[in-house]
Amino acid sequence: MNTLTEQDDTLAMLRDSLARYLDDHHGFEQRLHALAKADDATPPFWQGLSRELDLLGAALPESQGGLGLGMAAHLALIETLGGALAAEPYLSTMVIGAGLLQRHPGAAADALLARVVAGQAVLAFAHAEPQSRHERADVQAQLVREGDGLRLDGRKAVVQAAPWASHFIVTARSGNGLSLLVVPREMPGLRLRTYPTRDGARAADIAFDNVRLPADALLGDEGAALPQIERALDEATVAICAESVGVMRRLMRDTLDYVRQRKQFGVPISSFQVLQHRLADMHMALEQAAALTSSVGEIVDTASDDDRARAVSSAKVAAAKACKAVGQGAVQLHGGMGMTEELAIGHYVRRATLIESQFGPPAWHLRRVAKLRAAATPVR
Repeated sequence: MNTLTEQDDTLAMLRDSLARYLDDHHGFEQRLHALAKADDATPPFWQGLSRELDLLGAALPESQGGLGLGMAAHLALIETLGGALAAEPYLSTMVIGAGLLQRHPGAAADALLARVVAGQAVLAFAHAEPQSRHERADVQAQLVREGDGLRLDGRKAVVQAAPWASHFIVTARSGNGLSLLVVPREMPGLRLRTYPTRDGARAADIAFDNVRLPADALLGDEGAALPQIERALDEATVAICAESVGVMRRLMRDTLDYVRQRKQFGVPISSFQVLQHRLADMHMALEQAAALTSSVGEIVDTASDDDRARAVSSAKVAAAKACKAVGQGAVQLHGGMGMTEELAIGHYVRRATLIESQFGPPAWHLRRVAKLRAAATPVR
């Protein structure tokens, strides 16, 4: 058995074990109960993912307590989570947070990463600000050195998974560059305004007022973090493309079941040619997004910065367009009941709609690709 086959088999086992766990613990009725509870204390199934399934380290190197499966593990697991609409902080903790800790080794970072893999710490990436509008370098939070330590001041907006986080990885401006900091939740001067998001997850706006930190809170070199921020956000973008595939596959499955059962003029509406054409268009959009996401996931760890950026933005545009086509098609084929709270289809459509704009809407990514191509074209 070659290495690639062994990896595929391992990924299939991880995906299957997670899917079975979610089937047992995260049915639609359980989701409705969790939404009504709106608990900020802990993610609903995080301890199950870490202690019962031991999945959190799958992507990390074996030297750091993982299985060494890299981005392939992230994509497989987050697609499965998307198919169940499990609002776990896997993206913020494992894709972004653990990725940044892994690439900035040190005593403090290594200790926190070990706690993350053991399920003892949850991370949130506090980067976006009220004025930033997806521009990754637009950061106004300020980091200042004071004696042997650091001082952080600023505001962050819509920080996903923040209500559950034990630690925040925060971006701040330091001189002419950006820096990354690890900030424990209990630090004096840190205030959260928590709220549920439209898709059933949890987020918060965060204020940092005169937050004092030790020098080892800094990840990497001061003022040199923008390339690492870009990479982390690109990896997160590919991950939500994979999540969208899981969401859309569930939308397609439920829609196909419905049109096969729903009858009009004495026959299932799935026999109507116009609806077959619509379903075919939805299926093609889904499979194109899935194929592009998979291919980009294979090169995101090894491509140059510009090649990675072009590939990731192209995948995000395809995934966003597919979310729109599949989501709107599912609602229209279900009729008005497709947007009710009592039917799962409406919940999946809301998540698909939010994925369209998360980490940048299609227009932002198209502009990004155009700028990269223009920069790479020689001037004649």
